[in-house]
Order: sequence, then C-alpha cells, then structure tokens
Amino acid sequence: MTLAVSIRKRLSPAFELDLAFRAGRGVTIVFGASGSGKTTLLQCLSGLLRPDAGRISIGDAVLFDSGSGVDVPARRRRIGYVFQHLALFPHLSIAGNLQYGLTHLAPAARRARMTAVAEAFRIAHTLDRRPADVSGGERQRAALARALVTDPALLLLDEPLSALDHPTQARIIDDLRAWNAAQQIPILYVTHAQREAFALGEHVLVLDQGRLVAEGTPHEVLEAPTHERVAALAGFENFFDAVVVDRRPDAGTMQCRLAGTSVEIEAPLAAHAPGAGVRLAVRAGDILLATEEPHGLSARNVLPGRLLSLSREGPTMVACAEAGARFVVHLTPTAASALQLAAGRPVWLIIKTHSCRVVS
Repeated sequence: MTLAVSIRKRLSPAFELDLAFRAGRGVTIVFGASGSGKTTLLQCLSGLLRPDAGRISIGDAVLFDSGSGVDVPARRRRIGYVFQHLALFPHLSIAGNLQYGLTHLAPAARRARMTAVAEAFRIAHTLDRRPADVSGGERQRAALARALVTDPALLLLDEPLSALDHPTQARIIDDLRAWNAAQQIPILYVTHAQREAFALGEHVLVLDQGRLVAEGTPHEVLEAPTHERVAALAGFENFFDAVVVDRRPDAGTMQCRLAGTSVEIEAPLAAHAPGAGVRLAVRAGDILLATEEPHGLSARNVLPGRLLSLSREGPTMVACAEAGARFVVHLTPTAASALQLAAGRPVWLIIKTHSCRVVS
C-alpha cells in the first residue's frame, strides 16, 4: 500500500505548500524547521485542511482529487492522527479513550480490539485509569493506541514524543516499529530530532518553506547532505565559501582555499574545476581541538588558531576559534577542563577530509 501525494495549498501571500512524493509501507520521516509546512502537510492528508489543488491516494483509494471533485471527509479517510499535544478525553478512562472510535463494533469485538492494541503498547494495566492518573509515557502510548485501534490505512504522527525523556522515547519507538512490522501501513512521522529520524525512519522527506528539498535514507539525507538548508537542519554549524585550487581524482579529494584567506582545506572530490567556487559545511562536533601542535595524524586538515570564546550550552561546551576563518567547535565539559581552555589560548583545529561536505 503506497501513499501518493501531489498537492498545493496557499496559506498566505508569503507561504505556499507545493510538493509531490510517494511513501510506501513503513516509517517516512517528515523533517524540517518550524514553519516549513510539516503540520500543514499532515492536515491536508487527514482532511482537516483542503488543498487548493492536487491529488491524494492510498493504494487504490482516492482521498482527494481537485480535478474530479473528490474530497473524502476526514472521518471516512481511515487515517490515524496523533498530535504533539495529546487530545485524550480527560473524563474517560484509558479504555474509554481507546474504544471511542469503535462504536460501530459489537461490544465483544470492541473489547478484543482494545485489549490487543493495549497489550502491544504495554498499557493493559492502565485501562481502568484516567489520563491524569498515568505517566506521560503511558499517556503517549494511549494516544498511539487510540489512533491504531481503528485499523487505519495511514498513520500521521506530529512530533508525538517530543515531551518525553530519551529512554521512554526509545521504548515507544521500539513498540511502534514492532507494531508496524506486522501491520505494514505507511506512517508519516514529523520530527526535528535527528535521533528519532535515525532510530525510526526508513525514508526521510525534508521540507523547507513548503517545498520538498531532499529525500532518501536518513544517512543519505542527514549525514551526507548536498543542500545547505538541509545541512543546517541536519546539525551542521560551520559554513564557508571556498575556491577549488587543486583536484586529486586518484585520491578522491580536492584542495579548497577558504574565501578571503590563505587557509586551505582538503575536502571530498566534487564536480568542480579548479577556480570554481564551492560551499563547505562542517559539523561543530566533527572538529577536534588540541592545545599542542599535533603530529602523526591521519586527519589531513590541521589548522593553527586562537580560541575566541568558550561557553556552556546544556551538556555541551561551545568553543569559537579563529583559524583564518571563524569555526564553532563542540566538546565535552571534561575535555574543555582537561585542556584548560580559555579565551586567547593558541589551539589547533583538526578536521578529517570526509567531515567536510560540499553543499549547494
């Protein structure tokens, strides 16, 4: 069963969702910054928002087609939708919430369907309790179970785990993956967390300003981005304009000089001739710092510089260093303490060739 989408929806003079894609059985991650159109896409698919034009189908079932006037009501689309902010009925028990959409079934069938999904998501022990009387993880499991108990043909998840701690997220992701291995329906999972994309996603769609700018496996899209906007979303903090000064096809590398500097960096080979301008991206966490000039390294880029600033952001120390150009470097508090880092101290930046990405 495949979800096929080709839609256009203008929300304002400044924003229009305009994209086309296909999503097969399994989890497709919808990735993008706030305001990129992720939630608007889910609302169009669910029937909560009507596209201006286009077509939406799941297998042979056409849900929307502006050309032929088809627009199946949301209640008849067989789509499960879990919002970021849970919409469990507080006055009903977990059992009451799970059975809410099953009134068309006989009581015995309702109980059997509810029990099966409750056991799959490990909330059978909460069925007699109300949402306020269970943990956050159990409420999230109940929301997923309520969406799945109706046997949907498509599941839409809008950042459903963002409020939970990582261990709880991991356990729910494992249960969702196991459930879908048996059901084999398309799942669109909206997130801005790379960890969730790698843990759950088989395919990734990257949205930017209402357009699809990249798609592929999580590794292809997030670890080896070819577009600067995608690289920024994927956690690359350093971007530099550079000029190709030499190509080494036999080694699969090229030498680039950072614009306005004499600093040269070896990067993976790309289809650019000497003299061509390129854009390089480097993750802050892929840069090593040394307080003594290193020797005998496999890394090809060793840049002398000076530490400009050092600050803490949560569990990460963020260093800003000048090495012909300005670099942002991430390291652990333990490493920063052991190196006795302080503003003004001479440092060396160490960057592997394949930590440099050539982006458009």
